[in-house]
Amino acid sequence: MITLCGFPLSNYYNKVKLVLLEKGIPFAEEYTKAHSHDEAVLSRSPLGKVPFIKTPQGALCESQVIVDYLEAAYPDAPRLIPADAWQAAKVRELVTYVELHLELVARELYPEAFFGGQVSEGTKKRVARLLPENIAAFKRLARFGPYLAGDTFTMADCAGWVSLPLVGLATKTIYGEDFLAAAGVDWKPYARLIGERPHAVKVAADRKADQMPK
Repeated sequence: MITLCGFPLSNYYNKVKLVLLEKGIPFAEEYTKAHSHDEAVLSRSPLGKVPFIKTPQGALCESQVIVDYLEAAYPDAPRLIPADAWQAAKVRELVTYVELHLELVARELYPEAFFGGQVSEGTKKRVARLLPENIAAFKRLARFGPYLAGDTFTMADCAGWVSLPLVGLATKTIYGEDFLAAAGVDWKPYARLIGERPHAVKVAADRKADQMPK
């Protein structure tokens, strides 16, 4: 049995959870805070990051490493990466653009956009300079046909659905303009499309429940 460790507010936790659900892989969940200094966590995720998974073979961290493992370890489950090597690479290319060039850049805004903190003016200027160029590059790759990689739901959509809304909402909050929408990336209908999938509905419901006062 696989155990998914992390918390439902994390977009990368939800990416892995959606992959597990879409592939029909049995798993348990274990609530684990990020940046823990607990040796039980560090022995499985050396930087204290979530998500990570526990398997009979041992622990594995980093969300993309995890989902690539799941795709390889459960070949009889529904595929989220095409069998064709080129098409598989194109899906992973999209994941990289979503996570490295969009979400990771916008993440610097999250303390102020979502958590009541403050972000320096220098950081805001740097993000405002980088993101439009990166979004334009992403737009050249994403097909929205209706899925990111074309007419089939793939791992790219597990990454896109949990992260694109954060980029749009964070920039709207900080700058008064949704950078994705301004660049012609109409992410809201896309997010609704993915969000209507039964497994995405569960992920969203669990995330909402985690935000409720305990």
